[in-house]
Amino acid sequence: MTQEKNSQEGSSRTREELLDAWYKDVASAGADHDQTIGIFGGRSASSDGATSTSGARLSRVREILSIVRRYDIFHGLTPESLRRLLEELGPTFVKAGQILSMRSEILPESFTHELAKLRTDVEPMDRETVLQALRDEYDKPIEEIFDAIDDRPLGSASVAQVHKAKLVTGELVAVKVQRPHVQEIMAQDIAIMRSLTKYMDRFMGDEQFLDLQSVMDELWQSFREETDFLVEARSLEEFRRNNADCAYVSCPRPFPALCTRHVVVMDFVQGIPIDQTRRLEEAGYDLSEIGTKLVDNYTKQMIDDGFFHADPHPGNLVISGGKIVYLDLGIMGRLSSHDRKALADMVEAVAKLDSSGLADGLIRFSISDTSKIDHAHLLQDLDAIVADYGTSDLSDLDIAAFVNSLISMARKNGIELPGTVTMLARSLVTLEGVVDRLMPDASIVQIIEHHLRAYASPAQLAKKETERFALESVNAAHGMLGAASKADLAMKMLTREQLRMNLDIAGTADPLEDIGRIANRLTMSIIVAGLFIGSSVVYYARIQPVIFGIPVIGFLGYFAALLLGVWVAHDIIRDSRRHRRR
Repeated sequence: MTQEKNSQEGSSRTREELLDAWYKDVASAGADHDQTIGIFGGRSASSDGATSTSGARLSRVREILSIVRRYDIFHGLTPESLRRLLEELGPTFVKAGQILSMRSEILPESFTHELAKLRTDVEPMDRETVLQALRDEYDKPIEEIFDAIDDRPLGSASVAQVHKAKLVTGELVAVKVQRPHVQEIMAQDIAIMRSLTKYMDRFMGDEQFLDLQSVMDELWQSFREETDFLVEARSLEEFRRNNADCAYVSCPRPFPALCTRHVVVMDFVQGIPIDQTRRLEEAGYDLSEIGTKLVDNYTKQMIDDGFFHADPHPGNLVISGGKIVYLDLGIMGRLSSHDRKALADMVEAVAKLDSSGLADGLIRFSISDTSKIDHAHLLQDLDAIVADYGTSDLSDLDIAAFVNSLISMARKNGIELPGTVTMLARSLVTLEGVVDRLMPDASIVQIIEHHLRAYASPAQLAKKETERFALESVNAAHGMLGAASKADLAMKMLTREQLRMNLDIAGTADPLEDIGRIANRLTMSIIVAGLFIGSSVVYYARIQPVIFGIPVIGFLGYFAALLLGVWVAHDIIRDSRRHRRR
């Protein structure tokens, strides 16, 4: 007992030493951190603490160490303790947790559900801070741009704050202002997180549940895009172009001349939040129509445009003027034409409960080597998933559970899915939650499938079938040529006495021995039959001498046939019992 206790204490001391080593490593990584800050560009660092100096970095590391030690991460984290830890670590880690909450192929479902609860509302900036942030972005006085700016924010998050304003030209707008120095703070935290990943294996040992190194690049890219508001401004314009012909979906119109890396100015849209169903009904809206059109348009975003909203939660959707309006386009996803085609085929496979189609779609999405995948095992796992979630009525399909099971199964079978695909999967789960409030008995899979069929022209369907037929024909031709080539090689080896055959029959250990036993029984049965028939001929011929009224030769034949028949029957029964005992 004492030895075990000493071993645990020694392990703890080792981990504490590793923490100290990490602290020293981060402290000496000034050049790397300064380079990370430089990638962002934009605002210059001030002397108020949000700088890239070694002192600020060391102070931040000490703060992180203090929080980490308090949560005792060495003995494992529960989903709830991980969420609280990220909240205490600050905005950057909260953002990381929000991204990870959409990555169920990395974290267990219990963790992703808990991380989805991470708070986004934070203490709002005061008016003077907002005004100063705006002054820093424009080359002329803000009074020449804005006629008025509301003091009370419409929303306040960890990265930015939104205010209603009026331009000097008279338009009502929403102004999204990035918090001062948030990029520098986030870059500093990311540099620290990157250095932490080098030590995570030794920190956590066998208790580690997450490979941070595998997601750091994605987190970094997400942070860069979300803190560069020019990306969001371009997303608003692209989304509006894609939906220009859609009468029931829109998003705010950006003012490109007033948008910068840290400020987005867009139309102010006032509407009814999509989850306030009573207000929608009182305003005369049909909830089923809203839900159906929402999913139908989202299918268009995924399949037709390849540019989709990656966070369609109720806070980002309002109904205004008979339109579904997306308010926040800070997180968007893209799918290539190849991915869109694979996704459409997978949706059809889900609707048809086709395991083979699902397998093909997953393999086409994979970014890892699929040459060594055990296809039989993959199909077996997919059959089990379809059996668990498949019903004759898709309205009963649990999208969240189905998607999580599918992603986990893919990872178990060595299929590594790209981040965009898992982001889309999580978005569909979020969308299902929105639609369920509007039309509880609906199935978004059925709506998506209906869109695919309704918007596919006969020419497109014919082209699709022609492509599928051509592909299958090419595969069949290659298979036939390969079989012919191997048959030719086998014949050459056979003529040279170089070919040996290994026979393996399921359910038997020695196929040749079993075949020999069968042949022996068949031979004995033929002999028994021959003896019986021959003895019968002798009987009717009344050949002398006679015993018991039967010719002696016939009697001996009948007797021999009886003995051999009993022996064959006994042998068969004995083998049957032996096989049952196995």
